[in-house]
Amino acid sequence: MRILCFAAAAVAICVSAGSALAGGNPFLGEIDTFPYNFCPVNWAPLNGQLLPINQYQALFSLLGTTFGGDGRTTFALPLAKPVLTLTQGAGLIQCISLTGIYPSRS
Repeated sequence: MRILCFAAAAVAICVSAGSALAGGNPFLGEIDTFPYNFCPVNWAPLNGQLLPINQYQALFSLLGTTFGGDGRTTFALPLAKPVLTLTQGAGLIQCISLTGIYPSRS
């Protein structure tokens, strides 16, 4: 497994370059922070966007209309502000997993 390291302003960030899916097997709805200006495959930025319930039924069952949406056809993702700006125009982005392991309630 390759490890990629980024250094900026005396801060080093290392990420695994193993798979296209961040975290290997994330939980559905898991929120993670990435050192890019984009979210990995099957992840979405926490920007409050509306998603169709019929395409993301399992995620809707976890989030409901807590963050918005009409609850009939759409629901919204949480809204998060940027964590830290590493260099001009680039920073850390928070993303939510759109697919993954459905969390157990027991």
